[in-house]
Amino acid sequence: MSRTLPRLYLITDRTLFPTQAGFLKKIDVLLAAGIKMLQIREKDLCAKDLFSLACRLREMTRAYECLLLINDRIDIAQACDADGVHLGENSLPTATARTLLGTDKIIGVSTHDEDALAKAAREGADFATFGPVFHTPSKAQYGPPKGLDSLAQACRKKDLPIYALGGIKTTHTLPVKAAGAYGIAAISALLTAENPHETCLGFKM
Repeated sequence: MSRTLPRLYLITDRTLFPTQAGFLKKIDVLLAAGIKMLQIREKDLCAKDLFSLACRLREMTRAYECLLLINDRIDIAQACDADGVHLGENSLPTATARTLLGTDKIIGVSTHDEDALAKAAREGADFATFGPVFHTPSKAQYGPPKGLDSLAQACRKKDLPIYALGGIKTTHTLPVKAAGAYGIAAISALLTAENPHETCLGFKM
């Protein structure tokens, strides 16, 4: 996979919205504001509903020339012709996913330490997220925030692009960039933004 990855990475959470229509409208606004890589991360959906949502977002992302990744579900990614997958700690091994998807699809991997980063690189991942860098409720299960020092140490040893993830706001962009991160992955900071265009600019690396 030789394409250049965008610096800003949107991860979905439709539970932040009272209706799916509101969720889809916000996604459309964010795509118009410049989002070029989006991961569908809706773990509570059954395969049928996830596939339906993935097909809808595939249409939208294609219209904006935005990459679409599916969290964990390689079968759904293949079924909706997504650009790749994002794998978590309990997903299939990266090497297995690469065998199933081939060389032209993108594989991202969630990591929380340097060993996981090294393993992701060895097994053929195209990028990794590292975090949580700052406190965020959605990542509380992974323990205390890693902080900028741990991010910087991970980035110094990186063998693949690293996206900083977890509690990142636009005010963190410069420190995260200084730590060596390739880009920023965000959920609520983008999905709840009152001015999506301004927020996307604020995350510019």
